[in-house]
Amino acid sequence: MNTLITILHVLAAFCLILTVLLQSGKGAAMGSGLGGGSSQTMFGSSGAGNFLTKLTTGIAILFMVTSLTLATFSNKNKSSSVMQNVEESVPENTTESREPASSN
Repeated sequence: MNTLITILHVLAAFCLILTVLLQSGKGAAMGSGLGGGSSQTMFGSSGAGNFLTKLTTGIAILFMVTSLTLATFSNKNKSSSVMQNVEESVPENTTESREPASSN
């Protein structure tokens, strides 16, 4: 289950990057006012603003849900040690004096 959500999370990240890069910025309308027209639009003269905005919102919601799910799974599987079933041994004499021995 964890692997499936991780794969879905990575795919959502790549799709989110692509949909954001496909959208035109706010300054893109300046070129159309100077005769650029709609020759470079893929979704028609009105552009793909509404479709890409809804797609980006949906993918962003999926990304957030998978992020929270993975964080929850990670928190539940928390262990105290990297090596399982190994007890820690503490040395008996940990506080040794560091003063040099005086020789008389």
